Amino acid sequence: MYRKLVLDNGMRVVTECMPGLKSVTIGIWVNVGSRDEQPGEEGLSHFLEHMFFKGTRSRSAVQIAREIDALGGEMNAFTTRETTTFYVKVLDQQLKPALALLADLFHRSRFDAREVDKEKQVVLEEIRMVQDDPEDLAQELHAGQALRRHPLGRSILGTPGTIRKVSRRDLLRYVSDHYQPSQTVIAAAGNVNFKEFSGLLERYFGSSLTRQQASPNRWPAEIRGGLLVRRKRLEQAHLCLGLKGVEHAHKDRYAAHALNTVLGGSVSSRLFQEIREKRGLAYSIYSYLSSYSDGGTFSIYAATRPGEASRVIDLICREIRRLCRGGIGRHELLRAKNQMKGTLMLSLESSHSRMGKLAKDELSHGRLISLEEILSEIDRVSVDAVLRLSQDLFDMSRLSVTALGPVSRESLASALS
Repeated sequence: MYRKLVLDNGMRVVTECMPGLKSVTIGIWVNVGSRDEQPGEEGLSHFLEHMFFKGTRSRSAVQIAREIDALGGEMNAFTTRETTTFYVKVLDQQLKPALALLADLFHRSRFDAREVDKEKQVVLEEIRMVQDDPEDLAQELHAGQALRRHPLGRSILGTPGTIRKVSRRDLLRYVSDHYQPSQTVIAAAGNVNFKEFSGLLERYFGSSLTRQQASPNRWPAEIRGGLLVRRKRLEQAHLCLGLKGVEHAHKDRYAAHALNTVLGGSVSSRLFQEIREKRGLAYSIYSYLSSYSDGGTFSIYAATRPGEASRVIDLICREIRRLCRGGIGRHELLRAKNQMKGTLMLSLESSHSRMGKLAKDELSHGRLISLEEILSEIDRVSVDAVLRLSQDLFDMSRLSVTALGPVSRESLASALS
């Protein structure tokens, strides 16, 4: 059963009772991410996510770790381009102490200056780890290439230069500016009693003061065409191709997911079958959607032998053009719909995934999008809708291509001419 509550300070609470489970997952979702950082603040949202676990006024970092282990639970956080999330998953009987611990971190973290200096080294290692992972690095470079100077194109982790400059004062100011009750959603799913839970929330979160602060200052990004080649000594060439996508609440978002499934989002997709199965040119090739509050991107990733990079790009472009000309068949669409439904249902079998859906629905739509509504919308997707959408999104003059590895710009440019 779904329930929604708005606390007096404007903080929204959404819950779903799943009595068949023995677990409960609670998440605090703040509507701020890397795109909301100002110049010089790059990486601050993610750095803050780390610092909330480094000690409160009553608990040290070690005590926090020991306490969540003693509860037999899991507590973690993550940062995206638009949100920062803190969550805890425990047995339902441990709900109260888990919520008390989460509230202590959220409201009373100290951000001790010595801990800030230590955590800088941790985040710098995280940045280095991405530099050593060619798939992650290629996709990070591609975001910057496709979106250029727009905040969505920045690395969520920031840069070594901005991380080294972070101070305790920066963190406190950022929290004061962005961590407002009106921009915060608490979501809980699992075997949770709404009456008991709402009472605990009033105790732990109802006293948060609402500050007069504007909503995040965001503006749509424009996808820029072009070619970026970063030479690096690797065994493979890692390729990313990007085009326009759709926002979270776009009227054709389900058609966009069907389009993605058909093009490269499954093992039966056109790109997987053509490039991997038929020609053996890649082990890893897939497409994916990145949707935001005001726009999105449609991306394709492939890794191949350096000498085959231009051929793989050419084949990908051919499949995109073929989709725009001829669309997809009815059987192809039916297969995509069935996969979308199966993936959706299987992904929502845990309290953690249900918690995430509750929060995302509230942030993106201001209401719960029921499973029945989603399934009905998937059924309504037509071959004509997918064709129209592909012709709208896939403007090849705006195709953005990024390549990482031992390849030359000249060899790839020929595939795009």
